[in-house]
Amino acid sequence: MAEASQQARPPIFLYTDGASSGNPGPGGYGVVLKCGAHKMEMSEGFSLTTNNRMELLAVIKGIEAIRWQNAEVHVTSDSSYVVNAINKGWLENWRRKGFAKVKNPDLWMRLIPLLQKHRVAFHWIKGHAGHPENERCDALAVEAGAGAVAKGLQLPPDTGYVPEESLL
Repeated sequence: MAEASQQARPPIFLYTDGASSGNPGPGGYGVVLKCGAHKMEMSEGFSLTTNNRMELLAVIKGIEAIRWQNAEVHVTSDSSYVVNAINKGWLENWRRKGFAKVKNPDLWMRLIPLLQKHRVAFHWIKGHAGHPENERCDALAVEAGAGAVAKGLQLPPDTGYVPEESLL
């Protein structure tokens, strides 16, 4: 019976965006999750990070918020970095090579088991093109990062951020 009830669950639509003011700089992510009539928004900011880290963290945080296993999840993102890494097989190649010389390996390794728990499809959309959920995610991400700094709020560090020169 548990199997049948899982089959009856509606798909989850996960919309994500990341932003940083400067790259690196203060940044944040925004997430909108929709499932049937339910909707949830999430965001968080960091004192020093990059846009790509926030794009990727948005996907991770959104999938981590899903409460059941084997969900049908449709991730919509304006990040070609994230979407291409999945859809073009880059992530699998990076994993096979031990993430050598790959940026943000901590986040990619965090994402892999999440993708294995669900049936996840990634869809790319053009950013800042009027897509309502993408615009909302962008607003959440900007407010969580640069917006919080502008208000004088102290943001936590992105403990996984590694400056570019450290990667050489």
